[in-house]
Amino acid sequence: MNFKTKVTELLNIEYPIVEGGMVWAGGVKLAISVSEAGCLGTLGGGAFSDEESLISSIQTIKSSTIKPFALNIPMIYSHADMLVEIAIAQSVPIVITSGGDPSKYTNYLKKNGIITLHVISTVGQSLKAINAGVDAVICEGSEAGGHNGRDEITTISLIPQIAKKISIPIIAAGGIATGEQMLASFVLGADAVQIGTLFASSEESSAHPNYKKMIIESEDTSTIMTSRRNSPVRVLKNSFSKKMINWDYSNLSKEEINDKIGRGRSMQGILMGDIDNGILLAGQSSALIQRVEPVSQQINNLIKEMIQSFDRIKHYFN
Repeated sequence: MNFKTKVTELLNIEYPIVEGGMVWAGGVKLAISVSEAGCLGTLGGGAFSDEESLISSIQTIKSSTIKPFALNIPMIYSHADMLVEIAIAQSVPIVITSGGDPSKYTNYLKKNGIITLHVISTVGQSLKAINAGVDAVICEGSEAGGHNGRDEITTISLIPQIAKKISIPIIAAGGIATGEQMLASFVLGADAVQIGTLFASSEESSAHPNYKKMIIESEDTSTIMTSRRNSPVRVLKNSFSKKMINWDYSNLSKEEINDKIGRGRSMQGILMGDIDNGILLAGQSSALIQRVEPVSQQINNLIKEMIQSFDRIKHYFN
């Protein structure tokens, strides 16, 4: 089946699928594999604190595929300015910004020929992104793993509301891991989907096998939203997430909670495999993921499931 949406045309990709900008569960190998499979691979800029390693990773991707790829720049990171400058210097074709004001970098990136996407979680944020001049928005519902919007609007509610307000391309994100969900996203008004947790469980993901095992053994209640007092984050339930929930309902200040969480907890859990004491970012789609597979197989499954879902419901409209 040939796909042609606003997003496939904008990003010059074959399938309307974008890899989420994961810090520790992504990596060079995964980004290359996703792009080579006809989708948009994404390198998580938050994993790089020094220029040399980021430049080397970008050059590895460019030497391994001629297909488009993106760099995700979380604006909450202190080294975001460095990530932007390297994206421009290395001629990264697409940048995805998140966690901040889209007007901060959008014009600068676009003046340097970079397609710019921005992650949002409310209708108001989508309108700000349009005013900032972004080329497309990634509309992320509260089912998503990792950092979430404070209002916790679900994907199925968020997408149609935004589709009625804006005309630029929409990429649906949050809890999506099957072809049925892809089809539903298009019906709701999206032009593509962003996939995170499914790709985090892939063979090519840089995540530790312990983390991947946690994903494929997940059930419907295996994730929880934590850190609501500071910055909401959806994670897999473990010993440390229980502590985080208790701190949310304690008399501790936000600063004291941050001190207890410390630094590097996500790397400890996802990259190093400490499933008890690390933070395991993952979305509610975890319960839909049954096995560790190569990215190419995951994408083939998504497309096949979407087509089968469409065929299954066509008779409703006869």
